[in-house]
Amino acid sequence: MTRRLAQVAKKVGVSEATVSRVLNGKPGVSQATRQSVLTALDVLGYERPTQLRGERARLVGLVLPELQNPIFPAFAEVIGGALAQQGLTPVLCTQTKGGVSEADYVELLLQQQVSGVVFAGGLFAQADAPHEHYRQLHERRIPVVLINAPIENLDFPTISCDDAVAVEQAWRHLASLGHERIGLVLGPADHVPSRRKLAAALAIVKAAGESLPDEYIERSMFSLEGGQAAAARLLDRGVTGIICASDPLALGAVRAARRRGLDVPGEVSVVGYDDSAFMNCTEPPLTTVRQPIEAMGRAAVELLCAQIQGGAVPPGELLFEPELVVRGSTAQSPRQAARPTA
Repeated sequence: MTRRLAQVAKKVGVSEATVSRVLNGKPGVSQATRQSVLTALDVLGYERPTQLRGERARLVGLVLPELQNPIFPAFAEVIGGALAQQGLTPVLCTQTKGGVSEADYVELLLQQQVSGVVFAGGLFAQADAPHEHYRQLHERRIPVVLINAPIENLDFPTISCDDAVAVEQAWRHLASLGHERIGLVLGPADHVPSRRKLAAALAIVKAAGESLPDEYIERSMFSLEGGQAAAARLLDRGVTGIICASDPLALGAVRAARRRGLDVPGEVSVVGYDDSAFMNCTEPPLTTVRQPIEAMGRAAVELLCAQIQGGAVPPGELLFEPELVVRGSTAQSPRQAARPTA
């Protein structure tokens, strides 16, 4: 008990006597200090006294599918900073192969009596994946915000980058450079943002009175290696422009072209998605469609805090506008570049 008092007091920067007053429910402590002591208990892994367990911790779960793709640490940095400004402490939950599952993380967060959870990518973005743990959060009335895909039949507030606009920007960019054989490297078939990107591409070619051949559509796991394998198949079919559903997929596509002795962008143009860290430092620098991470992350925290405070939140999905960032991985198609000028 004494050790616990000392650790909590040190964490909060108050006396052990103050911590004792909070734990015993005695007056004479400000609400802010009282809340800081309870949060410190949660962070240090101590159980709250029985009479204080009914209150939610000032902890917020931040659940990410991975940290290898730079877009997820970028979201974590923005969301974590915005939560801290609201006096909330983020608890980072990252899935690893063979590690703790998303459902297990949700169970742990519920045990910690978190104030809310933000999901930035994960099983909710896969239509065919198990969603029972999300229903559990819904039934327990835990505030939740989803980033980049909604869950059907669950009315969680959702913040998304507009996948349709992203594909339109990338497609029109490649078309303006004279590319006629444009291929897509997308995520798995049940990945909701990839479904939206595909629907947008199909709508574009249909509006032009054309069609998108099935062999110009490839699916992959979200990794550089997956992007390389998928792009290699597209290159075998004569594609000269490739639009990818993430920056790591796009880097894989660049590698696939080079392994075939093809120049990027001289013979093959590649467009990524996210504009994650260091994409301006690759060789060539990657043309990509930028997600407004700062605005999306802050909006997610605003929606979460509104729910925590019992306020109303706008129904449905808030769509944020992406931005095409043209760099060195796209250029005129080989056929267009070879045409003589008048």
